[in-house]
Amino acid sequence: MRNQGLPAAAIACLKADPETRFTDQAAWQAHLDRLGFNALKVTPDPVRVATEGALWGSVQAHEFLCDAVIRSDDAGQFNIGRHALCWVHAERLVQKLGTFNDQHRAAQTRVRSLICDFYADLKAYQPKPGKRRSAALRARFDRIFLRRTGSATLNRLLERLHANKAELLMVLERPEIPLHTNGSENDIRCHVTRRKVSAGTRSDIGRDCREAFLSLAKTCDKLGIAIWGYLGSRFKVMAAAIIEPLDHYVRARLRTA
Repeated sequence: MRNQGLPAAAIACLKADPETRFTDQAAWQAHLDRLGFNALKVTPDPVRVATEGALWGSVQAHEFLCDAVIRSDDAGQFNIGRHALCWVHAERLVQKLGTFNDQHRAAQTRVRSLICDFYADLKAYQPKPGKRRSAALRARFDRIFLRRTGSATLNRLLERLHANKAELLMVLERPEIPLHTNGSENDIRCHVTRRKVSAGTRSDIGRDCREAFLSLAKTCDKLGIAIWGYLGSRFKVMAAAIIEPLDHYVRARLRTA
């Protein structure tokens, strides 16, 4: 909550109150109303920040996602827990950087080539990790992103990327995680397409239904299960094949992974 800019006085109210467990959203909202959060008209919204913080606290208290790494494109809302950055988005910053003469364009091309080669070696590291290879890749990262290129704008961008070294090189500690966010972005593409076509929903319930069914369809597709067969089994349609709840198949995959 502090990191997201919740006022110190609001945090003090939450800490001073003895009530810290809530059965549902209504109870939590009532708690915030009693503490006067809804009356605070500031940015960022105290209710939203406090609610997000409470949800993350619940995740931690229940020991969910204990070993999870959240990889993102550096959008602030995803910078939570153990965090890693997407290499595709990092390289794209260099690719889209404006250049104004041949010297700067040559420097940009050279840096992009170094980054692509480094990315390829990170991929090669994942199936065969090791301490010596990890140390060598960390040193090489420094050489790439601390270099002086002759372009002040490119130098500043490289310094910015170097400041994110720990998050860009999380794969050296956790070689099983992907190097990019392409998988998750592909997963939500159908959601974005549907939103563009239908121009949104008329109610929160409609939005929740749309997102739930799109999620079911995507999960079924990944598991090789026909969505209509799954729904038929859930609704006990006559002669429909018996299909277990989806978490049964997900857990089976995790056990064999």
